[in-house]
Amino acid sequence: MSNGINGFSTEDDSRSGHGQVCCLIDNGIRCTKTAGNASYSKRIQKTVQQRRLKLNLDLAARHIYICDFHKNIIQSVRSKRKRTHSDDDRGSPDFDFEAAEIDFFQMPVNTLRRYKRHYKIQTRPGLNKAQLADTVARHFKTIQVIEKEALTFFIYMAKNYKSRFDQKHTDVLLG
Repeated sequence: MSNGINGFSTEDDSRSGHGQVCCLIDNGIRCTKTAGNASYSKRIQKTVQQRRLKLNLDLAARHIYICDFHKNIIQSVRSKRKRTHSDDDRGSPDFDFEAAEIDFFQMPVNTLRRYKRHYKIQTRPGLNKAQLADTVARHFKTIQVIEKEALTFFIYMAKNYKSRFDQKHTDVLLG
């Protein structure tokens, strides 16, 4: 029976901690909590390093499984986003929000090309859809929006100008 880095011989055995302790050293002290099925992957190690958490892999451990406590700590720092405050909220928690994430990879290529053309984004010719979506997403995140102006303009346009959707709706009601 050969044991790999995780200390298990088969894939079925590796699905649970089997009484093993967490493989992390937290602030210089080895964690003694029971390991779950979450592993301390390279991606997680990078997140820990970027967020400057004082967690290290114990090289003496024969596995890379971590406890639920450390898993939750790592997940909480991964999901935190910078909050944006307008002039009016004065740091009040009632006005905190997270910006909606837009998945540009789900959009049709024609839409991405129209966005690129509208904003005159310079790219090299022959980008595939993934590269174009990545370029558009990076540009989109740089756009600054003044909330009051955008809302004022939207309300003005909605009150004063009929859209093609309004016309279809009135045609159905009259017809």
